[in-house]
Amino acid sequence: MMKFYESGMFFDEMFEGDQPKPHYRSFHHKLNAFTKEQLDEKYQQAQSTFLKQGITFTVYGAHGGTERTMPFDFIPIIIPDEQWEVIEAGMKQRVKALNCFLQDVYHEQSIFEDGLIPKQLVENNPYYYKEMLGVKVPIDNHIFLAGIDLIRDENGVYYVLEDNLRNPSGISYVFQNRSVMKEVYPEFFSKHTIQSLDKQMAFMKKALLAHRPPCMKPDREPKAVLLTAGMYNSAYYDHVFLAQQLNIHLVEGRDLVVRDKKVYMKTIYGLEQIDIIYRRIDDDFLDPAVFREDSLLGVPHIMSAYKAGNIAILNAVGNGVADDKAMYAYVPDMIRYYLKEEPILRNVETYHLDDYIQRDWVLKHMRELVIKNVSASGGYDMLIGPHATDEEIAIFKEKILENPHQYIAQPTISLSRAPAFQDGRFYPCHVDLRVYVMKGEDIYVLPGGLSRVALKEGSLVVNSSQGGGAKDTWILKEELQYAKSSSRCIVLDGTI
Repeated sequence: MMKFYESGMFFDEMFEGDQPKPHYRSFHHKLNAFTKEQLDEKYQQAQSTFLKQGITFTVYGAHGGTERTMPFDFIPIIIPDEQWEVIEAGMKQRVKALNCFLQDVYHEQSIFEDGLIPKQLVENNPYYYKEMLGVKVPIDNHIFLAGIDLIRDENGVYYVLEDNLRNPSGISYVFQNRSVMKEVYPEFFSKHTIQSLDKQMAFMKKALLAHRPPCMKPDREPKAVLLTAGMYNSAYYDHVFLAQQLNIHLVEGRDLVVRDKKVYMKTIYGLEQIDIIYRRIDDDFLDPAVFREDSLLGVPHIMSAYKAGNIAILNAVGNGVADDKAMYAYVPDMIRYYLKEEPILRNVETYHLDDYIQRDWVLKHMRELVIKNVSASGGYDMLIGPHATDEEIAIFKEKILENPHQYIAQPTISLSRAPAFQDGRFYPCHVDLRVYVMKGEDIYVLPGGLSRVALKEGSLVVNSSQGGGAKDTWILKEELQYAKSSSRCIVLDGTI
């Protein structure tokens, strides 16, 4: 079935030349046992399963309806256990350092005084909230859930592309992708030993409940809720799934009220005090008495309860200052400064365009670079130089000259590719990996995460709102090897 697939000049996750890599051999062997008709049938079954289960996301302003099923590709990304151990250690290190940075910039501000980061870069950042200065957050932890995006270059080296520390979405798709894979393609799981996702929601619940508000009485069990913007939010499926799995109430702003600097949930039995809010609405909409007056999504005066130590808000307010694309370049310095360690995972080289020397060089080399708006997400307001027209480059040049502090530039990296099966054929697509890190008293890294794939052939944009899809991600505990002299399959921990 895959004899016409060519990995080309890119680093391919599955193939070395025309041969599958050792950790993909067992999967490749099983894949080749299917006929095209069987694969087409399974592909349709997988898509209909997503539709029946309501596994959707919303595309704002889309023509012909906004509800879409997450495009799914059944060929997993398989990562050997020894590679994953390095990624996991790098994730824990990065989140620890970013949390230290957030605690520092809202309290001691020693990183400014020691001259590692320009003070104005933080203070002029639109996501730096002075309302958070001196606020005591539970267990000194600002980051309950991080979504950190990884890419691989043409040599297979992992780089961190960006940190998502505000409201990272998509974790539900990790679980649903695995569930659909097991239902539709059980053959693939029979001889693989893959790290399980079964205990991960228990770890997430433990991390959630660790955030007891400072003024909460020690004899009370904390009561947590998930605050959603409602059913029209693009990630609403994510919110519903997590509330169900964590066994906490899903609420909207109108379901909560503040009395005497404490937060209560309205119930048919009266008001019930809430201790922890896992919020999935942005800072600006959280409290109309402090931030946007026109917000109908938040809870008036919730910030007063937060500052009084009567409620935990996760992720903490003001996290955006640490995952801003302009701040990204300083994360390796944060790791060295706060942890006294060398970074385990690399950053992509980044140019700050408010520096006139760097800006001048970037303006002359735009065709070789990726230009990003530091405040945008989802692949919007981004220029991919090698694919851009003269008109697009001219427009971005004007944008940069008008607001240089609003943009950064990075070299174009030849993103790794992996096979995808869509519309009855195999072809290579660019991929990245969003790794989820849950932090309470301990740090947990979800095994695998969400592999995102640019299903439009030749595209570099993996976001689902722009034609991207998702793959299951396997962390392989034991590899399967096929003996050259035998058709028998040998497992490292036994024989079958």
